[in-house]
Amino acid sequence: MSELVDTHCHLNFNQFDQDLADVIGRALDTGVEIILVPGSDLPSSIRSVELADRYDFIYAAVGFHPHYAADWMHNIYNRIAELAAHPKVVAVGEIGLDYYRNISPVEKQREAFHAQLEIAETLRLPVIIHNRDSTEDMMSIISNWYKRLKENTNPLAERPGVFHSFNQSLDIAKTLIDMNFSLGISGPVTYPNAVELQQTVKSLPLSSILLETDAPYLSPQAHRGKRNEPAFIESVAQKIAFLHNIPVDNVAQVTKSNAERTFAWS
Repeated sequence: MSELVDTHCHLNFNQFDQDLADVIGRALDTGVEIILVPGSDLPSSIRSVELADRYDFIYAAVGFHPHYAADWMHNIYNRIAELAAHPKVVAVGEIGLDYYRNISPVEKQREAFHAQLEIAETLRLPVIIHNRDSTEDMMSIISNWYKRLKENTNPLAERPGVFHSFNQSLDIAKTLIDMNFSLGISGPVTYPNAVELQQTVKSLPLSSILLETDAPYLSPQAHRGKRNEPAFIESVAQKIAFLHNIPVDNVAQVTKSNAERTFAWS
């Protein structure tokens, strides 16, 4: 299989320090053509850009994950905005809200999220959004942001970003698709007990789906208990193909096209 694109893979994390070249080699052998590496704080964002500079087929996103929002301050805003101007940075992320673990205070999470949405809006870069147990606040913030993009005729309204590792209801999915968001589907769709998520993915238009691993996390069922890596994106594509009852090559081709539209890297 070819034309696979992993739109969310943390090759910038230390879990890949010892064998990065081997991991990348396995991904290429599997047919992975492009990998998008998001940042989660300042050091990992810098590392994302370094990887994108080193490898033609790697692109970067830069941003501050809600877990690290307690450290957010104005000088970090400036550094993220500076990094986001790099030609191989195609998104601001991973950003958002996480009320499940609440590692950072909610107010600081919201402050960092709003600030990074502003960076994305200014630079016309799509966002990669983390949303866990925060849907009510998230939908309010995103709806208002999208409305502002539309009112200001910002072209970003046509490709505002992706909801990473989507696991919400079909109604939420439809609302996001109406706002031109893509939905990232990752390893959990392959889990035997993920019946509700599978039904949602089955009902989604393929044109709204992006493939993700979230490596080193969320390994698909065939690799549970192992470190996830971009080569395993094939399992996610195969499950989506099964749910939609179409050839897996179709899933690869359409999701590749979706990624090119969202991140404008072609």
